[in-house]
Amino acid sequence: MTVPDIEHITLEKGAHGSRESGVCAMELVAWMAGEKHSDHPACVSPVLGAFLRRWNDDLDDEGRQRLKPYLKRVIGTALDGFDERRGWMVTDWMVRTHLPAWLDLAGITAPAAALRALPELLDVASATSAQSTIENARVLSAAAWDAAWAAARDAARDAARDAARDAAWAAARAAAWAAARDAARAAAGAALAPTVSSLQESAFGLLNNLIEPRMSEAQ
Repeated sequence: MTVPDIEHITLEKGAHGSRESGVCAMELVAWMAGEKHSDHPACVSPVLGAFLRRWNDDLDDEGRQRLKPYLKRVIGTALDGFDERRGWMVTDWMVRTHLPAWLDLAGITAPAAALRALPELLDVASATSAQSTIENARVLSAAAWDAAWAAARDAARDAARDAARDAAWAAARAAAWAAARDAARAAAGAALAPTVSSLQESAFGLLNNLIEPRMSEAQ
């Protein structure tokens, strides 16, 4: 097997029919791991895979290249026993960090503050306790945010029901990367860039913790 020189490979948006036509982050992981060309390599945790596929496509070209140092580290995370913890970490970040940032940007500050003040979402009990706060924030928000709030609420529920794998992340990403982000962009104008930059740095920290959740728990 020819091991790719990742420093000379440019990560690109989206899936590709072959390595000759380009690679996204997860396609490069499959290549590095000696698997067939795919953006769903078997060696990677489903939660990490879903996170990286979505984030690869949402980053700009320069930001996307910052993913490369993390990719070797995700190899071998499949079936390591930490996917439930990873799912709760993603859900918690979406509910208490990512979504409030977009709400603040759109001027919906009270619900954003309430979400940030929630205890960490770690399990079924903490998610259940958070439901009233999430629902109250939805009610206080404009109708345009309904889909985002529903997705954030469902993310916590699905994390418990589906062992925090792809379903939880799919629901959570819908909250931030669809309705919430687009509505905030329309309202924010020039104020958008600092929020995006701050969230990107936060997301890199999350990625590091998703790769090594045992270390995160010890901190």
